[in-house]
Amino acid sequence: MAEVVLFHHARGLTDGVRRFADSLRSAGHVVHTPDLFDGTLPASLDAGLALIRELGDDLDARADRAVDALPGELVYAGFSVGEAAAQRLAQTRPGARGALLYESCIPVTGEWAFGPWPAGVPVQVHGAEGDEFFAEDLPAAQGLVEAAGPDLAELFLYPAEGHLFTDSSLPTYDAAAAEMVLERSVEFLARLG
Repeated sequence: MAEVVLFHHARGLTDGVRRFADSLRSAGHVVHTPDLFDGTLPASLDAGLALIRELGDDLDARADRAVDALPGELVYAGFSVGEAAAQRLAQTRPGARGALLYESCIPVTGEWAFGPWPAGVPVQVHGAEGDEFFAEDLPAAQGLVEAAGPDLAELFLYPAEGHLFTDSSLPTYDAAAAEMVLERSVEFLARLG
């Protein structure tokens, strides 16, 4: 069993994010789903990005508070904007057991980097081939896989279109691709014991 903190995307803690978390729970894992937007569900991706800009640095502070009372030995997971919180915490909070990064990736070197990938921490990155946002992040994902090494890192690309293809409550949902993401995530968590 793994203990996971799963951060939502720019549309908030939607029913689709909750269902994904429930699927991980059904596989025997403990999954925390902090609501960084305090119940707000932006009506569009643009509205969500506007809320994120309004929150500014407080968004990171909210993510930090969400894990303060949790053990250090967590798997950090996140969708899109939530991926940044998950990756930052996996790279900077001691004790990370792994990371599941969905539909986004931050470089591990350069101006936006949180620092090097921590030694011994396994990671999976999942993205859609037809996602214009993930297309911009693909070099970062490839760099992360190279930095972490083939024994610890995996990058999966899915034949899906659009951003947030894993969220069953949104129109961009791709059931077949999302099921593959879930299966691979469950396998990843099972390997962690």
